[in-house]
Amino acid sequence: MTDVAVVGSGPNGLAAALTMARAGLKVRVFEAAGTAGGGLRTAELIEPGHFHDVCSAVHPMVLASPFFRRFELSRRVPLAVPDISYGSPLDGGRAALAYRSLDRTAAELGRDGPAYRRLMAPLVRRMDGVADLTLNQLLRIPADPAAAAIFGARTLEQGTRLWNARFSEDLAPALLSGAAAHAVAPLPSVTAAGAGLMLGALGHAGGWPVPLGGSAAIARALTADIEAHGGVIETGKRISSLAELPPARATLLDVAPPALLRLAAGRFPAGYRRALESFRFGNAACKVDFILSGPVPWAADGLADAGTVHVGGTRAETAESEGQVASGRHPERPYVLVSQPSRFDAGRAPAGRHILWTYCHVPAGSTVDMSEAVMAQLERFAPGFRDLVVQFKVTTAAGLAAYDENYVGGDFSAGRMDLRGVLRRPVLSRVPWRTPLAGVYLCSSSTPPGPGVSGMPGFHAAGYALRDMFGLGVPELGYQAP
Repeated sequence: MTDVAVVGSGPNGLAAALTMARAGLKVRVFEAAGTAGGGLRTAELIEPGHFHDVCSAVHPMVLASPFFRRFELSRRVPLAVPDISYGSPLDGGRAALAYRSLDRTAAELGRDGPAYRRLMAPLVRRMDGVADLTLNQLLRIPADPAAAAIFGARTLEQGTRLWNARFSEDLAPALLSGAAAHAVAPLPSVTAAGAGLMLGALGHAGGWPVPLGGSAAIARALTADIEAHGGVIETGKRISSLAELPPARATLLDVAPPALLRLAAGRFPAGYRRALESFRFGNAACKVDFILSGPVPWAADGLADAGTVHVGGTRAETAESEGQVASGRHPERPYVLVSQPSRFDAGRAPAGRHILWTYCHVPAGSTVDMSEAVMAQLERFAPGFRDLVVQFKVTTAAGLAAYDENYVGGDFSAGRMDLRGVLRRPVLSRVPWRTPLAGVYLCSSSTPPGPGVSGMPGFHAAGYALRDMFGLGVPELGYQAP
């Protein structure tokens, strides 16, 4: 007897399964791959003994996510939280650094330091309210209306051509644009600004953690708790139709809209089907993993201690790069996200070696190898980088799509991050996790709040399924000592 069937074991599928299992329900999870985790996988991609994160590597949301806070992730998985959350290098051996300390960050931003502090301080002070707003469905009354108003006003400023109005130098704008470009959207834009301000506030409020042992450590913690509460996870089990699932009162699907249509096999009403068919995906990434013979030789002081480095140059250069991607071109000087997990977790590589995780943005469906452009950008800000490269592995956007069918065209956000894509995710509804089929819920990143390892799409979907189908509230999820 199965109460709940879950298809897909990415962070959101696991969050949904765990919430249902903690409510005392009998849960079965079906995963097509050989291991659970989705975007939370760590593997020896290049050489034995070198452990690379296959998708996500740094997790800004896990300390603020209501799901992970209830789950008490930090009691289950050791997290390295660098004192410098992220940085942006500029030519001439300079860099803007986002410390966990907002005051120290502002003190090192020159004349723009006070303006940066005025921009970010209200968001940091009201971080819980900002998280409630950004990690939820926007079509609702926020728990902290003042936080929502402050966040909205700053998002409108940084999402328009007014974004430079409060700044006179280049460090603070580069720092903000580096975080905003995570959205894979043109700069400036409202959605990119919102993403950047939320990520920036998280960097000052608690930091951007790196899980020791890699991202797979988070997946292991989630699966262990599911199994401890009677849940069953079946790997190597591809589901092609809802008819293949065992009878269950609730079914939660950690899949993108095209897979949802395929699983339902014509059972949806015409209006909902058309909405899913018109769901738009965004641009993509080309990922390059490196083995290095030493740490990255950044020209700027401090970057070696940053958990994440946004390699894009000035605000104007980052905007130009992202604009080229939006117009279907491959930038010669791409914006590159960089993390060196072995700097904080020695177990990720043998002594004397380091691993480096990088990706740059490319048009959807790209088959272009961007390794040369990525290395050129790294060499620009870290002279001598090429001399340290032992081996590297390229995963194009098409390769990302082949790895995970939720990444349509290589879109790891599972849906375009523009205003329409944020509000209609995947449909315009106060409860977009419900589908028209009774007991069937969508819980992937194609639902609010969207991409990132927060577990919130799964947690939201599970909360509605518990109430709708079982008359239950959300259970306690906290750590239980063995």
